[in-house]
Amino acid sequence: MKKHSDRISVVTLCIGFLLLCSCASRKDMVYLQPSQIQLENMQVKYAPKIQQEDLLTITVSAADVKATLPFNQQNVYQATAGTATDMAFKPTYLVDGKGEIDFPVIGKLKVGGLTRLEATELLRSKLKVYINDPGVNLTFANFKVTILGEVNRPGNYTLPQERVTVLEALGLAGDLTLKGQRNNILLVREQNGEKKMERLNLLTDSLLNSPYYYLAQNDVIYVEPNNSQVRNSRFGQDTNVWISITSLIITITALVVTNAK
Repeated sequence: MKKHSDRISVVTLCIGFLLLCSCASRKDMVYLQPSQIQLENMQVKYAPKIQQEDLLTITVSAADVKATLPFNQQNVYQATAGTATDMAFKPTYLVDGKGEIDFPVIGKLKVGGLTRLEATELLRSKLKVYINDPGVNLTFANFKVTILGEVNRPGNYTLPQERVTVLEALGLAGDLTLKGQRNNILLVREQNGEKKMERLNLLTDSLLNSPYYYLAQNDVIYVEPNNSQVRNSRFGQDTNVWISITSLIITITALVVTNAK
């Protein structure tokens, strides 16, 4: 009887161990856990800078509509790159290798390295020579980020606004899978022709202080697989591994019960 009890205990311990190994702790999954770091207001400080190869949509307005017509013309880039009906009403300009755009009447205008608001004010000051009290609406036409790795919907995402956080971007990609490593997110950013890499930890609220919390155009986010997923990859798909383990447990249990009779 004691021998039968010992066998049952061994099987129970094995099952319990496997269940414990398969469960992730709360601290490994919950985002933005409290830390001792003082949070700062990053929203005020951060604004993406205009870079080479950016596309800027610029429209000029004023009380005298006729005075704005020369500045809202369809340019060469639009005529060759797109045929959509609304393109004529949203003039789009490509920032060249020198950080300049070729704007109607004004000519070459250096906007590279400026924020959107800085470029808007610069253009408004130039337009005051030709238009009384001009209005300028300048936006990024190609604010895009790429999200790869252990997310539910990896891919390229064109965003309608420039102030986007890493959490919002991951939300667009359907959040991380259970296999994703949440404390070691890789972010790749190009600045002044140089690529920089930064590691982000989603599990602590110190993320909110990171200068990489707000994304810049063309950022790349890569979510690595966690250690469990890396180990399991040696045995094929996780589902097949767990089916095999479950079958083994059932077989052992059946043998123990049979031998005990």
